[in-house]
Amino acid sequence: MAHDSNVVRFSGQSPMDRFSMPTELVRLRDKSGQALKQVLARFFEQSDDHLFALADRAGSNQDQTAYFDAMRELRMRRKSMTVSMLQYISEAFNDLGRFKPASSQASLEKIDQDSLGLVDHAELEQQVAIDNLTTRLRNSYQEPVRLLAARIRHLVPELKLSDEQMPLSPEVICAAIGEACADLDIDIRAKLVVLKLFERLMVDKLEAFYQDCNRVLIADGVLPDMKRPPVEGEAVKAPKSASAPEQPADNVPTAPGGTRGSATFHELSALLHQGQGASAVPTGQPTGRVLETQQLMGQLDKLQVAARTPANDEIVPLREQLQPLLQAAEGANASVAQADGDVINLVAMLFDFILEDRQLHPVMKALISRLQIPVLKVALNDRNFFNRGGHPVRKLLNELALAAIGWSEKRPGLRDPLREKMEEVVGRILDEYTSGTELFEELLEDFGHFMDLDRRRRELVEQRLRDAEEGRAKQERASQLATETIQAQVAGRDIPEPVEQALYEPWMRYLQWVILRRGEGSEQWQQACDVTARLVWSVDPAPVTDTTRTELLRAIPQVVDDVRRALQEISWDPFATDTVIRDLELAHVDVFQKLVTAPVNKAAPQPPAEPAPSAMEDQPAAPVVEATTEVVTPEPEPEPAPTPGIATEWLAKADQLRVGSWVEMQGEEHRVRCKLAAFIRATGKYIFVNRSGAKVAEYHRDGLAEALESGLITMLDDGLIFDRALESIIDNLRHNRKD
Repeated sequence: MAHDSNVVRFSGQSPMDRFSMPTELVRLRDKSGQALKQVLARFFEQSDDHLFALADRAGSNQDQTAYFDAMRELRMRRKSMTVSMLQYISEAFNDLGRFKPASSQASLEKIDQDSLGLVDHAELEQQVAIDNLTTRLRNSYQEPVRLLAARIRHLVPELKLSDEQMPLSPEVICAAIGEACADLDIDIRAKLVVLKLFERLMVDKLEAFYQDCNRVLIADGVLPDMKRPPVEGEAVKAPKSASAPEQPADNVPTAPGGTRGSATFHELSALLHQGQGASAVPTGQPTGRVLETQQLMGQLDKLQVAARTPANDEIVPLREQLQPLLQAAEGANASVAQADGDVINLVAMLFDFILEDRQLHPVMKALISRLQIPVLKVALNDRNFFNRGGHPVRKLLNELALAAIGWSEKRPGLRDPLREKMEEVVGRILDEYTSGTELFEELLEDFGHFMDLDRRRRELVEQRLRDAEEGRAKQERASQLATETIQAQVAGRDIPEPVEQALYEPWMRYLQWVILRRGEGSEQWQQACDVTARLVWSVDPAPVTDTTRTELLRAIPQVVDDVRRALQEISWDPFATDTVIRDLELAHVDVFQKLVTAPVNKAAPQPPAEPAPSAMEDQPAAPVVEATTEVVTPEPEPEPAPTPGIATEWLAKADQLRVGSWVEMQGEEHRVRCKLAAFIRATGKYIFVNRSGAKVAEYHRDGLAEALESGLITMLDDGLIFDRALESIIDNLRHNRKD
């Protein structure tokens, strides 16, 4: 009986079976495959309508064609794409410990001097899209992904698994999407549309998927009591009996998914009232007037209107904004219901954290602070705002803060697209928001599209910069190696001035060309070193023996021929080449004249080495006697020792800096924000660029460590600011309760 082509068989013999994959992982592999198949089915069902709507709103025929091409290809390839993705993820299970998803990130971490070709722009744009999708997925589901990874590591403690090697990690899923899209018969514009469609329609559907995957392992007794993922270096406790579940630390309840930053409103409210003095907003008392929620919302609407035209960039905390409003509304004894007061206090604390964050520029803080009232209205209408990680308002705040991390104020008169876009988003919220989350969802999608275009442009600029830096690094290495090779041969020898000039000009150019074209470990480079040694020996054949004259007579024609061919190979000026050859021949004549009167060394000469075939030969040449001078190839320089006085911890921080990390750097006039765009391994340089992709600075390891130690460079945290704020609030409330 023929098998259904839509069904992917996850069972059966595989390479991992020989490793005895734990039965819990086999079950996870099979169930996650079925769950992901359902997610993909929903994705393809929605893709048609979404692409048709995009095509209908397209601003150009070219965009419309891309949308229709993507729609047609997805209809035709949905089955094969589903099978391709499921097989890819199954392979990640079966080859656990050996499997590594294809990714462009590795190439950005450390750039190899031998891979210096310009990346095709279409391929680069696809890599950028996959990387963005991976980042979006990992940021959205950081906690459940880390919980799942901890449980998988617990099942296979003998394997050292990196995060990206986890079978269901964002890297594996996004690489599977890339593999499935690789064979689509559409141009890069339409392919990018498909990848963006995955980001828009599929990422948000994976929350339940990751929760289900964790439940599969929990049902099998794999760390069922783990409420939060272990921090780095923290041992995972063995599972306890299911009948005696472990309580979270300090009895602080946690939401499904395990992070204290995802606590429900009721849990946060309980912590709020356990902390002394946490609330600064009056709540209802038996003798006071209590504002109903709808009355409070009406007053907030007025504040929102006032925030549309701020007088200046001054940041007014939420509680200060609300106090005059409450007093004017119902008199001095006015108060709000307890639940509403808790919401106000929690939102106020969230914004206190965000607006005190030193990583945000004051201009950006002032801009984001104008959203305090709309966000408060959202939280009053929807208490799940605090524990729903995928809430569109939370996601928009995170996106705005993340975009602002690398922002620096431009000089007057220069256009600032990011600031203009953020002002547009904030302005629309203040002008249009009344209730619900539809506006935030629309703005989140629009701002995400803007950032994708901006990020793609910056990635292309950064790639060109990396290519240029790589090329410069390889050129520097070639120049250094060619110089050392010539210096090693001429040291202690009497070289005629015209020949020495030829060695350090055209011949050095040829040596550099060989290194750049073939590499310093190639056979052609060894042959070029051999010709260099014989060339130098031919104009100063020391020591002189009885056979020197005979050896010269046999070697000189081949040396001259090799030099001529080499200069022709690099297209050296023909007239200059003739001059070099003439000077070389005159030097050889002088050598023979000196041999007539030169004293003869009676010591037996070293046997000549077997001559290597000439790299420049086009046809067989006459036998040549190899020079007795040994070919010297300089060894690579050892790693420079650390500069005295630099603490090991700062050198370690420099080593831990990863491509894409944002830092703040002291400029000539003010501090600027930039990120590490590349580490050039050939020269040991760290290349930093600003938000536009332009080069800002470069450091070597010791200089970077010194700058970090002195505070000239400080690290910036580009994590999700809302989640960090919520986690900080919970920690502070717990601390206050203990005190």
